[in-house]
Amino acid sequence: MSRELILAGFIMCVGLCIAGAGTHLYQMIARQQAMLRYDGKTIWHGLGNLVMSFFCGPYIMLQMGWRQQGETMSISMGLVAAFVAFGWSFITGLMIVGTYVSFL
Repeated sequence: MSRELILAGFIMCVGLCIAGAGTHLYQMIARQQAMLRYDGKTIWHGLGNLVMSFFCGPYIMLQMGWRQQGETMSISMGLVAAFVAFGWSFITGLMIVGTYVSFL
């Protein structure tokens, strides 16, 4: 039972690391803030934004949950954002680890 829990935690960590690195890389290359979006000037820009939003989404969701509203931070918004982000990072990490293992 503990092996499965550790494996799930590892997969989530991989997904969150990929999301964080991808977000900062996107912001460095595109010179604009990474946001969850699917619009673009052309259909290719739109598809690029959609792929970026999928892989970088967990990190962006965590940043959205940590934003302050006025002078205080909402605990409920932080918990919901963390729940969604860690679930999303599990899916992203599962894709990355699965691809790595299949080509190993």
